[in-house]
Amino acid sequence: MLRFTKGDHLPPRAGSKVARIAIPVSLEFMLVLGLTFVNQIIVGGLGGVAVAAVGFANSIHTIPVFFFGALNVGAGVVAARAFGGGQKRVVSKSVTFAVILSVVTGVVAAIPFVLFPDEILRLAGASEGVVTQGSGYLAVLVAGLAAGVLGMVLGAVLRSVDRPRSPMVATIITVALNTPLAIVFVYGIGPFEGMGVVGAAWATLITTVLKAVILLIQTYLVFDVANWLVPSTRRDWVTIGRPIIVLAFPMALTSISWTFGNFFYNVIVAQLGDGPLAAINIVFTMSSVFVVGSIGFGSAITVLAGQAIGAGNSALAKDWVAYLLRLGIYTSIGFGVLFALSSLALPVLFPRVEADVLWAATLGILINAALQPIAVRMLLMASVLPSGNDTTGIIIGDFAGPYVVGLPLAIALAYFTPLGVLGAVIAKGGEDTVKWLIFAARNRRIRWDTVVQRHEDSLIGIGDPRTGPIATL
Repeated sequence: MLRFTKGDHLPPRAGSKVARIAIPVSLEFMLVLGLTFVNQIIVGGLGGVAVAAVGFANSIHTIPVFFFGALNVGAGVVAARAFGGGQKRVVSKSVTFAVILSVVTGVVAAIPFVLFPDEILRLAGASEGVVTQGSGYLAVLVAGLAAGVLGMVLGAVLRSVDRPRSPMVATIITVALNTPLAIVFVYGIGPFEGMGVVGAAWATLITTVLKAVILLIQTYLVFDVANWLVPSTRRDWVTIGRPIIVLAFPMALTSISWTFGNFFYNVIVAQLGDGPLAAINIVFTMSSVFVVGSIGFGSAITVLAGQAIGAGNSALAKDWVAYLLRLGIYTSIGFGVLFALSSLALPVLFPRVEADVLWAATLGILINAALQPIAVRMLLMASVLPSGNDTTGIIIGDFAGPYVVGLPLAIALAYFTPLGVLGAVIAKGGEDTVKWLIFAARNRRIRWDTVVQRHEDSLIGIGDPRTGPIATL
């Protein structure tokens, strides 16, 4: 097996081990984002304003999803380390803690979006056409926030304990169901009258809840990954909850920064009209589908580096990171080429969308495809830093990228040059480049032996990790 690192600590058939994690994860994320794109195609039959409304509402929806979904980072890292150290009860109580927290926070956060979708869209700067078509869609979509966050958490846990195919199975089932449901709900069939744009949201809500239920069954019943063990004392809650929240909270802050940044690109382009807004949403949605072709390596970094840290092997953790970063370069080039070629299919995929919108989307795709290797490298570096206990680096990059470079550049290019919407696409590439450079600089500062020592010290402080108090939590 060819190795793309000078490290000598990787196990035999390292590539096969990576493939067991990365391929199911990448396929799963491609299916999820592909579903978003399919929804755009389905509502595209209702015209360009419908595409703009769905894209604008989706950009708002991602803000609470990724903020509370940051729990999946904390739960995934903690589960990987506990699994690598053979601590089943720690895995169980950590997963139960994360499940309870994700459901409670998801329900509470969804309330204002469900009750006041029109006001939120207007406050965000949406046109009246987008508000009319997008408000019901947004309300129904965010109603499934708790189930969506729960699915993200359980998916991360299953991948961390060497069950990467299980979330993919749940995703395949729900994606296969979502598309026919969306078609029926949007356009109607027989005596059933179509609901228009909001029908796509109902289809997504139903399948999101179904996916969460499937993952719960897989986690607690089918694979016995964890037992339902609720922390019974205040000390239990603190001991189990602290590492999850310590890892998740900075990632939640950076998720807010990142999602608001993406949302503000929509706000900027929305001032150019519904046509440019539809174009940039086509570009960014299709881009995400191809970027996640390499995102499985990010999950592999979390799982394999985390398990190595849990086992006390810093050299192995370092070698896994180097190996996976190198692999990501090659896959990003391949998917970038495929992304560029996908622009040829736009007239077929969106036959009722205006020609000028499709032309702008085509040029945007070509620009974005050329920058795909930078975007993938940046995303993989973002997986390395939390594994190396450097969440500060993520915060710095996700603030500086959009707010110091990307958004100011988007305003300048979109409003004050003939580039228009293409200026925003170029600016997004500038943002990703800055983030990549910051993450790479922070990555060089990680000392994996120190990460392992701190992990072991945190366990020793409350007992030996295998025989002391933590083993019986």
